[in-house]
Amino acid sequence: MPASLVRLKVTLDHVEPTVMRRVVVPFRIKLHRLHEVLQAAMGWTNSHLYEFRIRDVGYGLADQDWGNGPLDARKISLLAAIEDIGAKSFKYLYDFGDGWTHSIRIERTFPVIGLAEPMLLEATGRCPPEDIGGPWGYQEFREALADPTHERHAEFVEWWGSTEYDPHKTNFAELNKAVDDLMIWRQSGPANHAEKSESPSGCGLYRMLTILLARPEAPTHILKPMLEPFCLC
Repeated sequence: MPASLVRLKVTLDHVEPTVMRRVVVPFRIKLHRLHEVLQAAMGWTNSHLYEFRIRDVGYGLADQDWGNGPLDARKISLLAAIEDIGAKSFKYLYDFGDGWTHSIRIERTFPVIGLAEPMLLEATGRCPPEDIGGPWGYQEFREALADPTHERHAEFVEWWGSTEYDPHKTNFAELNKAVDDLMIWRQSGPANHAEKSESPSGCGLYRMLTILLARPEAPTHILKPMLEPFCLC
């Protein structure tokens, strides 16, 4: 398959209100790199184990001492993991203690023009706090925080530090920067990370054109020439 980008819809399962992200990534992105993109886009802290489940195959951090563990996500791309079986959707598991499960659907692919870097397109809903106890713990957390008579109200207020929590509030700018910063970190390394203020994929016109290209009805023949000058952004 020629080099291409893929638009993914990522939905956090068993959580209300809806927590959803749409991202664009290179189809040949390594699964471990995709994990990093999802962490940034969702708002997680990347402090727990993870695993991709594609049909009956798991990909994550391989453990040589555990022969039945997942395959190494650093050594296989998204394209390679799905092309032989033709999967259009798969699962992403994060924090095996809390048990967060994300449903990921491949919505469309389109050609790489210019930069082939991850991009956050859309964000709906606030990511739950880490270590809250999974979907059911998250529900109790919100109920207790909003109800002074709840038996765990004082406990959660002390833990959270406030009675304020809006599950609908999404800081797109912050999530967007976190995704962009992944490329800065990879290109310049930790030592130069603080010196960079904006990634090439943050270029406003390039981003706008790429977002247009990600749409199902995108006029590729028109957008293609417009994107070519932005190869170096």
